[in-house]
Amino acid sequence: MTAVVEFLAGQPVLLMFILVGVGSALGEIRVKGVAIAAAAVLFIAIAFSAWGTAQDVEMPLAHLEILGAFGLALFTYTVGVLSGSNFFASLITGWRTILAMIGLLAGCAAIAFTGGKILGLDGATVGGTLSGALTNTPMLAAVRSASGDPNQPTIGYAVAYIFGVLGMLFFAQMALRQAPKDTDAPAPLVSRTIRVEIDSMPSIAGLEERYEGRIKFARVRHGEHNPVLAASEEDVLRRDDLVTVVGPSAAVQAVTRELGHQSSHDLGSDRRYLDFRRITVSNPLLSGRTIEELDLEQHFSARIIRVRRGDVDMLAEPTLVLQTGDRVRVVAARERMDALSKYFGDSARGLADINPVGFAVGLALGIGLGLLPIPLGAGSVFHLGSAAGTLLVGLVFGRLGRVGPFVTTMPTSSSQAISELGLLMFLAQAGVAAGTQIAAAFASGEWLKILCLGIIITTFLGAGMYFVMRRFFKIGGTRLSGMEAGVQTQPAVLAFANAKTNADSRVALGYALVYPGAMVTKILLGQIMGLLA
Repeated sequence: MTAVVEFLAGQPVLLMFILVGVGSALGEIRVKGVAIAAAAVLFIAIAFSAWGTAQDVEMPLAHLEILGAFGLALFTYTVGVLSGSNFFASLITGWRTILAMIGLLAGCAAIAFTGGKILGLDGATVGGTLSGALTNTPMLAAVRSASGDPNQPTIGYAVAYIFGVLGMLFFAQMALRQAPKDTDAPAPLVSRTIRVEIDSMPSIAGLEERYEGRIKFARVRHGEHNPVLAASEEDVLRRDDLVTVVGPSAAVQAVTRELGHQSSHDLGSDRRYLDFRRITVSNPLLSGRTIEELDLEQHFSARIIRVRRGDVDMLAEPTLVLQTGDRVRVVAARERMDALSKYFGDSARGLADINPVGFAVGLALGIGLGLLPIPLGAGSVFHLGSAAGTLLVGLVFGRLGRVGPFVTTMPTSSSQAISELGLLMFLAQAGVAAGTQIAAAFASGEWLKILCLGIIITTFLGAGMYFVMRRFFKIGGTRLSGMEAGVQTQPAVLAFANAKTNADSRVALGYALVYPGAMVTKILLGQIMGLLA
């Protein structure tokens, strides 16, 4: 058996993908309905590496940090791209939650410092324990650099790390148990035909504006014997007109009461003159542009009513930025449908095209941002690191959609695939690196004290996030599970939450909201803990 371990250890790339495969398979096993998903890759890698190290087998994969850094950069960049369109809107209302999260992290540092004194642990070990309990490798690097001790922080990190992941998985699961009670779930869209019974002759543009873009008019028939047409902003509704409206149930119900009553006629079933079709956006010239910029009413007498991105249906608001791979539901005259399909591209390649120029530029900018030295004074500097840098650039690129001729987004399916691959690569390499330290860490006579302190820190952070975000900010369980992963800067917890929610967009949004602030705060706290050692 040792010979097999030696062979695999000597082939680091082969070993990485074996760990990915075996760990992913084991991660699908459910115990009382709970599966740990991609986190299993991390634990399998730790176990294999610890066993091999105990047999005096060298683990080259542990030293190939470039593989782990590359995987993590892929992961964080694509998470940013996926979340960017919603992140900045959430930031306006979410800055208080970020401040609360920073306060909890500062509380973790205070607990580590006080607990270390009580348990008689040296400062360097305490700093490493805090890094492991918060599962943050850049923080460990900051502690080691500031303390001048490369060994004791690593021992504290290795002992505390495993519970740092397991503990936060528990709190993410706690949050997800509250998900059925979430009030921030996107309302499903409904379609209804309304018979107009008022004489005030409201315009469609005025109604859509008054309902703040929560409804969209799709079809209209003026008079009993006229054909069904695509609704236009210039249309004015008169008594006995029939009009189809799409939106969340509450908004559709409100506009129905305002205009008249629900008709027994369904304009959507009359496809003699007007038709609808779902068309895939694969034309790169359209990606990154808003629906308003396309001006379909002017060019095709057509309207986009809904946009399906991934598994989510969204109302086609004028300011919505289209991405390659989106599927738009278009209403237009039958004879214009082929021209519209050609205009949008309507090719399956739109679901998989990664846009290599924008992808490469985004990664390069993110990694470069992570390398920039940020002065702290007294000659000290710190770096964001490639993970935080690529996440920030990904968020900006996901929000912009396009810069001149360059598309900065990617199809949802491509982003999710690259994100998962990068995550698994990172977990395999990080697990092997952590596993090489486990034996030495547990050989230390202080391992039990380190473990207890780490458990207290992780529990304080996980429970604190759960209580504060639920009690004071009324955040739903789905988004909170992503925030638990983000505050821990732990991709394995995010993968677990994604697996449990079928990659609900609120999970990634919660993760992206707190991750940058958590990363910067942890690095700063690592500098402080190291200087206090």
